Amino acid sequence: MSGSRCQTLYPFTGERHRQGLRFDAGEVLTVLQVPDGGWWEGQKEDGLRGWFPASYVQLLEKPGMVPPQPAEENQTSFLPPGWQSYLSPQGRRYYVNTTTNETTWERPNGSPRTPSSPGTQRNFQPATVNGYHSSGTPVHQSEPVHMSLRKPTGDFQNPGSPSPGKKQSKESTITINCVTFPHPDTMPEQQLLKPTEWSYCDYFWADKKDPQGNGTVAGFEILLQKQLKGKQMQKEMSEFIRERIKIEEEYAKNLAKLSQNSLAAQEEGSLGEAWAQVKKSLADEAEVHLKFSSKLHSEVEKPLMNFRENFKKDMKKCDHHIADLRKQLASRYASVEKARKALTERQKDLEMKTQQLEIKLSNKTEEDIKKARRKSTQAGDDLMRCVDLYNQAQSKWFEEMVTTTLELERLEVERVEMIRQHLCQYTQLRHETDMFNQSTVEPVDQLLRKVDPAKDRELWVKEHKTGDIRPVDMEI
Repeated sequence: MSGSRCQTLYPFTGERHRQGLRFDAGEVLTVLQVPDGGWWEGQKEDGLRGWFPASYVQLLEKPGMVPPQPAEENQTSFLPPGWQSYLSPQGRRYYVNTTTNETTWERPNGSPRTPSSPGTQRNFQPATVNGYHSSGTPVHQSEPVHMSLRKPTGDFQNPGSPSPGKKQSKESTITINCVTFPHPDTMPEQQLLKPTEWSYCDYFWADKKDPQGNGTVAGFEILLQKQLKGKQMQKEMSEFIRERIKIEEEYAKNLAKLSQNSLAAQEEGSLGEAWAQVKKSLADEAEVHLKFSSKLHSEVEKPLMNFRENFKKDMKKCDHHIADLRKQLASRYASVEKARKALTERQKDLEMKTQQLEIKLSNKTEEDIKKARRKSTQAGDDLMRCVDLYNQAQSKWFEEMVTTTLELERLEVERVEMIRQHLCQYTQLRHETDMFNQSTVEPVDQLLRKVDPAKDRELWVKEHKTGDIRPVDMEI
């Protein structure tokens, strides 16, 4: 795959990564390295190199394939004086009169229109959700937009225009808790960032009702709760192992004490030797269990307890960061609604003055219309700016959500793998303990097999005999 070319799907700032490659949506990169882990190294056309998430790009079907540009004639030629052409973020060409700020999807053929005929003016505004001003020039955003959540729905009316545009049969977007989503009935099928992987970054964008049904919980909060629950489970596992260590230590202590017991110490012969070995094996077994408890502490309990000691603090920082971005997003959304309301009022005022002009022609009314049109245009510009700032905030939240959820996903995999490895170490130590215990019992088995009552009797008789001359009958 190295040497292939890919197209960026979303912008990436790379601010949180030392060697991150910053790019905007729609750029073409050359892939240099494709290691495991979901991060690729690539190079831009200007020679800049760096790393980026693989889920932010899409490989082109053939190496060197570049997305085709619209096969149009030079749209800047043969336009009437004062007109310029631009491409909207969705790739559709529109035209702007730099004198009157009039915008239209249709290519102008005659002389530029003047604002003296508001009744026949048809102003349209290209999509305004990706940071374009009403003049058609792109805004230099501090944070590029990640994903266009709105799709084009045909002709858009310029906010400052007194004449209504075409009404859409359905809204193309819906807003839930200050976040803009595509409308389910009008949106095309979205491509998952990490298909077939059930990744955190694909399934936690919306909010969810809490179990009591009294409110909602953000998707990121659910992920955070899982991480903190995992940390708690890990702590409880460590406590469980600690209890196991206490049992082992107490067991070893009791075994050592029992091995010193003097009961049946006077047993003799081969059976006495076997019995003495039984008592010695208890002392050996006690030593084995002491070593087992010591290794459990150093190789299982301690690593579990110390793994990510500051995990909870780090999660709180992460939570506060995402929460701050959501608050900023809510503030931007409130500004959009305020600007939208102001634009509606300005448009109503402009329409009212236009109707007055139709009833009674006067220089004063025309002057009032010009003033109302300027205010309406200004209100439209304010709305565009607020929408632009909102999209920047939503873009920043989007990028942080993707980056952070992928990091949480990595941390969860790492935590589970760490616990698995240390539990495997526990079972290995347990097997070794059983083997050592078996080794302490083997001498006992060997001596028990050698117990010989006849031989014991022989030895005992030889040591304690009092005489082998048997008594006989008395003779007279």
